[in-house]
Amino acid sequence: MVGTGAVLAGAAALPIARVSPAAASGQPSWLADAVLYQVYPQSFADTDGTGIGDLRGITEHLDHLAWLGVTAIWVNPVYPSPFTDAGYDITDYVGVHPRYGTEDDVATLVEAAKARGIRVLFDLVAGHTSEEHPWFLNSLNDPADSRYVWATPDQLPPDGSLPEDFVASPGPREGAFLKNYYDTQPAINYGYARMHPDEPWRQPVDAEGPRRNREAMREVMDHWLRLGISGFRCDLAATLVKDDPGWVETGELWGEMRAWLGEEHPDAVMIAEWGDPATSVPAGFDGDFFLPVNGPGDGAPWKSLWQDNPYFGADGTGTAKTFVDAWQQTEQTIGRPGHVLLPSANHDGATRLNNGVRKPEEIPAAFAFWLTWPTIPTLYYGEEIGMRLIEGLPDVEGSAGRQRNRTPMQWNDGPNAGFSTAPTDKLYIPQDPDPNRPTVQGQLADPGSLLNLVQRVIALRKRHPELGSAGSARVFHDGYPLTYLRGDRFLVTINPSRNPVSVDVPDDRLAHATPVENSGVRISGRTLAVPGFGYAILDLG
Repeated sequence: MVGTGAVLAGAAALPIARVSPAAASGQPSWLADAVLYQVYPQSFADTDGTGIGDLRGITEHLDHLAWLGVTAIWVNPVYPSPFTDAGYDITDYVGVHPRYGTEDDVATLVEAAKARGIRVLFDLVAGHTSEEHPWFLNSLNDPADSRYVWATPDQLPPDGSLPEDFVASPGPREGAFLKNYYDTQPAINYGYARMHPDEPWRQPVDAEGPRRNREAMREVMDHWLRLGISGFRCDLAATLVKDDPGWVETGELWGEMRAWLGEEHPDAVMIAEWGDPATSVPAGFDGDFFLPVNGPGDGAPWKSLWQDNPYFGADGTGTAKTFVDAWQQTEQTIGRPGHVLLPSANHDGATRLNNGVRKPEEIPAAFAFWLTWPTIPTLYYGEEIGMRLIEGLPDVEGSAGRQRNRTPMQWNDGPNAGFSTAPTDKLYIPQDPDPNRPTVQGQLADPGSLLNLVQRVIALRKRHPELGSAGSARVFHDGYPLTYLRGDRFLVTINPSRNPVSVDVPDDRLAHATPVENSGVRISGRTLAVPGFGYAILDLG
């Protein structure tokens, strides 16, 4: 049987023209070949027995990442913080919280990673600080300070109510400040794109406060780049300038940052947490993620794969067309050397593949797609072994439900799965309680494990540029099985449903194809018969 999608036998390839590193844009080329791995530091590896992961824990496991094929890691915030939002409430942009280690530990991590061909990216949380940051404490005591968005008492409603997202001053400054997320996260002032008589607190983007803040963020970036990190994942990148239709002023702001970076640190990258590469990459970012929010259909490309009636669902009722169309349109808009990054999960709203609905036997097919599609794959820690999403865990440091994605990394079958020597009740977040939980050690010993599959396909991607982000992609079928040709050489077919399906491929080379990875796919002439949860990567020669 043929799946529900259209057979696109006549579809043209979508070649992606690359530019040299010396391209006029000045954007770095290394990101094009990256395999990015997100490290949630407090849950990755604990070396001092506190129950909380640390920088040395990341350094000690770099050999695992190098073996896996990772070329860059994005480390969530390790800055000083009171942790009302797990470190996204910062009190010092150029420091390290003692629970993670020291700045020397950052330098050691960077050097050890570099020796293994791995780059290190940090989070740039430019939109807000903690209410305990010295900037905000100063702002509380100086009514003339415009580092944050403040409304004076005479600018507020006379009935004593507060405008949306404003928080009453904790004193002594009178009035209220604008927050970004939690009440403990005052929004840094980058100005408003337009003025409004009903909101007299608005300042233009070229006011003294916004100019000062842009300069401060450049100083923050410069500090860490001089220490050896290779760039930033930029938190809430779309939200800095307020009331900005079309993100025109926001784009100007990031374009200014990109121009400065190109002059001072030309090998560094900026990756947006925007969720709309078609907007953020032209604004100056080197890449952006498809996420569950923002962009086409408010996250539809990501959700159509993993979440809302997902294509990667056993019932086989989804479609890959939503993703494929959005990806093609985005690529045509951003050109090169911009990039689309595709995660399956993250520390935030993107939940793990092993989510309690999707079974472990379904996950290999997802990776076969994920690592052969011309996006930059972004692995969240533990996804390579199929770590589970765990419901019912206690809230930790403002996790607000997100703790289900933040359980400790599972390294081995020892106490606390090798994450920490601390007593179990002292762990940052409780471990997956399943005695059969997957571990790195256990899967390494099994040639048929998910971990070994991931390693092999990443190695294949590295050996053959046709499978990387630079290669062309020609889609023959966007239903079940998703079937596409990479670089006129590798045919990939993916069936995430439990039902067997088949598809005809208009390429006479298929009959003589060499299977590189094959999970039960049978070839008969120009027909592929793909079992439930089956997949194959075929070399057409």
